Amino acid sequence: DFDCFLLAGRYTLLEQEALDSFLPLCEARGIGIVLGGPYNSGILATGPTEGATYNYTPAAPDVLDRVGRIEKVCQSHGTPLIAAALQFPLHHPAVVSVIPGAQSADQARGNLEVFETPIPDALWSDLKSEGLLRQDAPAPG
Repeated sequence: DFDCFLLAGRYTLLEQEALDSFLPLCEARGIGIVLGGPYNSGILATGPTEGATYNYTPAAPDVLDRVGRIEKVCQSHGTPLIAAALQFPLHHPAVVSVIPGAQSADQARGNLEVFETPIPDALWSDLKSEGLLRQDAPAPG
């Protein structure tokens, strides 16, 4: 039996397929998940900007569109996309830690700032009602 696993970029605002089998199995067996890559290699930190990357390659138009729609919901709640991306995975009971990554001390401080950003519960329910977040994804509200 394992105590924990690193799950990189597979449980994010863009990807929740891990809810189908992996996360329930870990939860049932008491295995903690350290989640790496909550920004999906950048796009959930930068938004759908020119040159945005998803899974370490230029983001496809459909991904840019989806991120733009997620960002719009975040903006309607006064929440930066990056804050929602960092905090989202921590709502799952199996996720015990998130590794956002940083290339400098300023980025590390920035991660702390977005981690501490208050997020209204209604943001999560709005993402679900817009079909941008799975209904079964654990979230406040």
